[in-house]
Amino acid sequence: MTVPRHDGSPVTGEPGQVLRMLISCPDRPGIVSAVSRFLFESGANILRSGQYSTDTGGGTFFLRTEFALPEGRRDGFAERFGLTVAEPFGMVWRLWDAAQAKRVAVLVSRYDHCLQDLLWRWRRRELGAEIVLVASNWEDLRGEVEAAGLPYHHVPVSKGKKPEAEARLLELLKGTCDLVVLARYMQILSAEFVDRVGVPVINIHHSFLPAFIGAGPYEQARERGVKLVGATAHYVTAELDAGPIIEQDVVRVTHEHSVEQLTRLGAEIERTVLARAVQWHCEDRVVRHGNTTVVF
Repeated sequence: MTVPRHDGSPVTGEPGQVLRMLISCPDRPGIVSAVSRFLFESGANILRSGQYSTDTGGGTFFLRTEFALPEGRRDGFAERFGLTVAEPFGMVWRLWDAAQAKRVAVLVSRYDHCLQDLLWRWRRRELGAEIVLVASNWEDLRGEVEAAGLPYHHVPVSKGKKPEAEARLLELLKGTCDLVVLARYMQILSAEFVDRVGVPVINIHHSFLPAFIGAGPYEQARERGVKLVGATAHYVTAELDAGPIIEQDVVRVTHEHSVEQLTRLGAEIERTVLARAVQWHCEDRVVRHGNTTVVF
């Protein structure tokens, strides 16, 4: 088989190509040996490798490896790996050209702190991704986005018109991105949208999930007298705020912090946590496993 990118195009061979491979399969002896032997016999040079097993007595095994593959050894590489290694071990696997930055579309509403952080890291080439567009249900951030040289699409979500808005978003996103990032996009995406978008979606939740789900998390946190507030980046699923968690972080607070102070501290954590999750995903460091993730 040919291993496609998220946009459907096959992995191609470029001079000096470095490939990333992510693997998950039932754990059993010989997996690392089979993969490394195949790479050796293909002339590949392993640059980095990490592995994890949920249970050596019958759990799930995960492997991430980066390797350089000589130009003359690329033809048929994916097909050979699929037949000789992946199929016998029952692997779910994907391959990505490390030189090909993943294309990211950002959805945002009026809060700009997460968007601004992503734009700053993108301009400094620290994100490991290429932001291709920003879409919003408000006009507020158009100037800042267009000043960065990116297209800004205003897709209002009028009362009773949410299906039409989501249809417009799907038109904008189709074939243009490998990842959608919700940088404080204050709309609940429908299950149909999540199913049809065709690429992973990462959300930042202004709370340390699973606590304080829904609106007003900092008001809820202060009412409960919490000593930590934080943020959670997770993959979006049909169930609200329940997708696999990629990254979380917290900051210590006290009874003296107001809701406004909690919100400001939370915003600082939100942008950092979201940026980490986006970067790790775009560097192929995240493997979904049921409702959890393995992050290398």
